[in-house]
Amino acid sequence: MAFENILFLALIQGVTEFIPVSSSGQLTLLHTWMPSGQAAADDLTMDVALHFGTLLAVILYFRVEVKNLLHGGVDILARRETQNRAQAVHLILATVPVLLAAAALLASGLLEHLRTPEVVAWASILFAVPLYLADRFGASDKTLASVENRSALWLGLAQILALIPGASRSGVTLMAARGLGFEREAAARFSMLMAIPVISCFAALSLLQLLLQGQWGALGEAALGAVLAGGFAFLSIDVFLRMTRKVSLLPFVLYRLALGGAILWLL
Repeated sequence: MAFENILFLALIQGVTEFIPVSSSGQLTLLHTWMPSGQAAADDLTMDVALHFGTLLAVILYFRVEVKNLLHGGVDILARRETQNRAQAVHLILATVPVLLAAAALLASGLLEHLRTPEVVAWASILFAVPLYLADRFGASDKTLASVENRSALWLGLAQILALIPGASRSGVTLMAARGLGFEREAAARFSMLMAIPVISCFAALSLLQLLLQGQWGALGEAALGAVLAGGFAFLSIDVFLRMTRKVSLLPFVLYRLALGGAILWLL
């Protein structure tokens, strides 16, 4: 794969994975604009590498929180009532619903039928509206310390909507968190922490598929893609969190509307 293609894919995956725009939407545009055969987003090896890179980025950025969550997992097994345990339980409650829903969709084959440019475009547009309303009119008095089992479960149920290509995992979880009254930065941080187990499961499943199919070609290109995607993701996380302290989510809402409209126009 040409270096510029790897760079494009890493840039798109890294920058858009943790902000409330659809990475699948960007890839749809990339496929539409680039001549057939040039875009390799469907290459499983590169796909795993890009997600692995973004996973390492978010773990590195939230290394303190991740360490506390791991301690919380130990506390769950040891039946110790600690703050770390409570946080680990919250993350589990926010993760289980989407994993069960994803398994059901994969088993039914419905997930593949949703992967069309039209679905991506309309999801990008339609989910932009509640994101704006939740951010504009939602209360902002809750911090990460305010997360409880009920709110974590609601966020987990909302994350199921991210299985619709174009809806954006970050977008729907931010929408839910803002609707529940969380501060914008707190909502963004919890959304990014929620991404860790989801991306981990996706990467593990895809890696298993690679092992079963014996697809180990272009490992050097995959490693380059992972490094680039991780670097872009780390910068994107930092910039986005800084933005949440100063501006609303309106720029991302407008971008989603423009993105969806552009895909529909190109089709």
